[in-house]
Amino acid sequence: MQSFRTEIENPIVEKDILELERKIRLFHEGKIDEERFRSLRLARGVYGQRQFGVQMIRIKLPYGKVTSEQLHRIADVSDEYSRGRLHITTRQDIQIHHVSLDRTPELWAQLEKDDITLREACGNAVRNITASETAGIDPEEPFDVTPYAHATFQFFLRNPICQEMGRKFKISFSASDKDSALSYMHDLGFIAKLKVVEGKTYKGFKVLLAGGLGSQPRHADVMFEFLEEEKLIPTIEGVLRVFDRYGERTKRAKARLKFLVKEIGLPAFLDLVAQERNALAYQEYPIDCSAFEKPIEFNSIKTPQIFIKDKVAFENWKSSNVIAQKQEGLFAIGIKVKLGDFYTDKARKLADLIKKFAANELRFTLRQNILIRHIREELLPLFYQELKDLGFTQLGYKSTADITACPGTDTCNLGIASSTGIAVELENVLQNEYPAYLNNKDITIKISGCMNACGQHNMAHIGFQGMTIKSGKLIAPALQVLLGGGTLGNGQGRFADKLVKIPSKRGPQALRILLNDFEKHRIENETFLNYYDRNGKTYFYDLLKALTDSTNLTEDDFIDWGHNEKYIKAIGVGECAGVVIDLVATLLFESEEKIDNATAALKEQQWSDSIYYSYTAFVNTAKALLTSIQVKTNSQSLIIKNFDEHFVAKGIFSLSSSFSELIYQINKNQPTEVFAKSYLEKAKEFYKQADKYRTKKLDHAT
Repeated sequence: MQSFRTEIENPIVEKDILELERKIRLFHEGKIDEERFRSLRLARGVYGQRQFGVQMIRIKLPYGKVTSEQLHRIADVSDEYSRGRLHITTRQDIQIHHVSLDRTPELWAQLEKDDITLREACGNAVRNITASETAGIDPEEPFDVTPYAHATFQFFLRNPICQEMGRKFKISFSASDKDSALSYMHDLGFIAKLKVVEGKTYKGFKVLLAGGLGSQPRHADVMFEFLEEEKLIPTIEGVLRVFDRYGERTKRAKARLKFLVKEIGLPAFLDLVAQERNALAYQEYPIDCSAFEKPIEFNSIKTPQIFIKDKVAFENWKSSNVIAQKQEGLFAIGIKVKLGDFYTDKARKLADLIKKFAANELRFTLRQNILIRHIREELLPLFYQELKDLGFTQLGYKSTADITACPGTDTCNLGIASSTGIAVELENVLQNEYPAYLNNKDITIKISGCMNACGQHNMAHIGFQGMTIKSGKLIAPALQVLLGGGTLGNGQGRFADKLVKIPSKRGPQALRILLNDFEKHRIENETFLNYYDRNGKTYFYDLLKALTDSTNLTEDDFIDWGHNEKYIKAIGVGECAGVVIDLVATLLFESEEKIDNATAALKEQQWSDSIYYSYTAFVNTAKALLTSIQVKTNSQSLIIKNFDEHFVAKGIFSLSSSFSELIYQINKNQPTEVFAKSYLEKAKEFYKQADKYRTKKLDHAT
């Protein structure tokens, strides 16, 4: 592979990109095993596709914000390295597909020219920080959460405490009690709150902890009813440190924060977080909001005269897709993007439009759409006309007909059945047969191609999950139908009940049955959730039961939506968790890297970072030796305990104290220069002793 060199101004970013290029070369040369390389590239936004030999690139866009310049850059990159299609995710990222692995460092370098990163967009790290797309413009918000989401993104990007956790970690910020960023299903969710004490108003957050979706959804616990704004970053860091140390690492299905909190209980978890307080570099971390409080600036362009021929269509569009901002005279425009897919030609025109006539900002939304912000009222006709020419004025922004779906079997290794194919069909059903739902914002439909719930199916009013169904010796694509989920507000939500499994081709009929029954039997002004609760799960099971019969499948039932050939169940290795097969030599090599990182951080006077790198060197080294004798290493805390039991207590390793006392100095001491230096020296000594022991064992074996 031919090497390349970057011209990135930020030396840290340049080093990161060159390191990816080096590791790709070592992988091609067979010097890094495939599983270890997978973990490394995932942490740099490079995700394996279902199709052999190409990668999906996830572009990390904090809270979905994009400028004109950034959107142009993303479009250029997609055209150069991919196929010109952009996919908006449910975490406000952009994904591009079918990228050659060898070209990913160059692609990343191009993106960084406009301050766009791939770092930690995938893998076992803090994923993209999401936020309400209306943050900063919502008339109901106590304050703008955008600066807090941005500060969180900046603080934890490349932070050593969250680079190689047991699983991914997701954080959201909701602008108001509507909880549009879905705090209750996140590892950490924050809802903006104000508190008045003795006549003074303070900013803060309601904090939700350890929620999640997947095959075992869990509603988050309330960690704090009100957390002061300056304690936001220290609280997140404390939670991450505990998750990193005590979280499961071997059993992938149990490696999320929700399982740790469920196992030890919320009080015990909070005690562990409190024990980390002394180790934090900041007990309080004030966040500067000034950059986000500047007056909105517009280009001084004379308003063009636009004649709208179909005034009824224009008014319908305003009613459906235009939102009044809290800033008087300004509006936001919602663009319904079918399945989150749009193309670079339209992206460039959209970029030019927001640069010239808006305030040079749009946000990708949690429902895979686009929200253009800061539109002056007199420019709404212009935007309507321009967006209409782009095909971006379809009614139904955030409506029932605005269906969320993951890529499913189109590109994902874990996809079981086509989620995009059935989504297209269901949208057609709504468009053609139920036009009243094009402006109904009370019912949501979400679809996932597998149980991992990337399409968030188990928190929808009506959800579908890709599955399979047997008919004799044959297998057909299927859908599990779920009902009764939804966001209730202020950190409260509910997960949908699993009802029936039906052949995929009967999905449209299931939707028709549900909507027809709702229209026929609902009480006046009754919501869908109240209608569901009133009738109960058994009622809906009986309503859909006839669709479950697999004895009468036709040939068409064995062809999935969007396909022409018979269905073949083909599930690859999932990469969301960055599964790693740990080898002793690899672990020891990583310990050396951690010690080098600790040394470098020490030179930069980053005491806290240096200490954490030393800590991970301790853990990796101990894990290597435990792995060599086949002892469990499911979590860092278990590694520490087992090393004492199998090496220190038996006199194999000579330490001045127990290993736990040595390593747990990390949360007994403040992150000072003196402690950072001392801790690093002890990590080096520990590694030398371990390496000597390992060499002796290998010599003895030969």
